Amino acid sequence: MDTVSMASGILAAQAGGLQTQIAATILKSNIDAEKSDVLTLLGAAGLGGSSSANVAVGIGGNLDMTA
Repeated sequence: MDTVSMASGILAAQAGGLQTQIAATILKSNIDAEKSDVLTLLGAAGLGGSSSANVAVGIGGNLDMTA
């Protein structure tokens, strides 16, 4: 294997490693966003809907959450 081929292989490996790091960062960000969404939904259900600060009194009181 000549020097140019070895250098090219090393650069390709480094680029692949960088792409893997970027993909992992994006994946973690997406997981954190999904976790936040789930916690928001569970928190709103656990509080009986009282977390909706800008909603008039009585709105959502008859919401069927069993479906």
